[in-house]
Amino acid sequence: MFLGSSGSGKTWLQERVSELIPPEDKIEITQITENAFYYFRQDELKNRLLLIEDLDGAESALYPLRELQSKRRISKTVTLKDSKGNLKTITLLVEGPVSVSGCTTREKVYEDNANRCLLLYIDGSKEQDSRILDYQTRAAGGEINREAEQYTRQQLQQVQRVLTAVQVINPYAKYIHLPEQVFKPRRTMTLLLAFIEAITFYHQYQRPLKRDAQGHPYIESTVADIEAAFRLLSDVLFTKSDELTKASRSFLEGLKVLLQRQGKTSFQAREIRQQLRLAPTTLKRYLSELERYGYLKVNRSGRYGKYEYSIADLTEYDQLKSAINQHLQAILDTIKARN
Repeated sequence: MFLGSSGSGKTWLQERVSELIPPEDKIEITQITENAFYYFRQDELKNRLLLIEDLDGAESALYPLRELQSKRRISKTVTLKDSKGNLKTITLLVEGPVSVSGCTTREKVYEDNANRCLLLYIDGSKEQDSRILDYQTRAAGGEINREAEQYTRQQLQQVQRVLTAVQVINPYAKYIHLPEQVFKPRRTMTLLLAFIEAITFYHQYQRPLKRDAQGHPYIESTVADIEAAFRLLSDVLFTKSDELTKASRSFLEGLKVLLQRQGKTSFQAREIRQQLRLAPTTLKRYLSELERYGYLKVNRSGRYGKYEYSIADLTEYDQLKSAINQHLQAILDTIKARN
């Protein structure tokens, strides 16, 4: 799930990622209703990637999508007329599993949807703005090798076409456990193990093919696969361990840097709004959440004095990230020692 404000590049990013997927393996949807999913052919969605441009406009359709992901099928009983005008009852069955990718402008996503997904937040930093603007100007000036980009897209599509269905076994799964800070650990563990499995699956031609006692073929996850999964998912695990929304967290960390640069320990809302160029309602929402969760202290001087804010703990996020990184490194050290 791509999350970011309007105009931040969510849809563009999803479109570029989708170009790396073979056309026969994906279905791109601008908008869809809940009932529409039940009228696909029985195997039309099976093993497909569904790309939904605007999840905010497909709110009603998210329930059948969750069922397709969890139960791997959805069904609905309806009454139709036959050719003679007689009513008859039929059951519509659509099979999964499916993978789903979508974009939303919401800062906080409905929990039942969020804990099934990898939440990818758009980088809204000034540094990222500079990189994007540099690419745009080079593209406009004809300095981007479009043929090389197209070759890379086609190469990645062909790589996926030669992959075959094979069972993946992770012999190190018993050593993997989540940091205590992670919320909803059951769903998060499912995502982490599935991500490791996906990495192994993509490397199936670099992994020896083995057979179990019944002669069924399988490949095994390696330490490198687990290491890659930890590296790629570290930001996702940070997000799933943080009680703040990503937008509020980004605001808070930017605020820490700003105050440190100015040599201040406190601030007023108006001066911060002007310096960070935030809308009054946006700033009010951030300050309210941070105060509610205890990340900001509020002081009011005098009867008609202005509110003065100060940050309760400047190091809490660094400590959280350090604890998670140490936890993941300890798992890798254990696995390598037993390998």
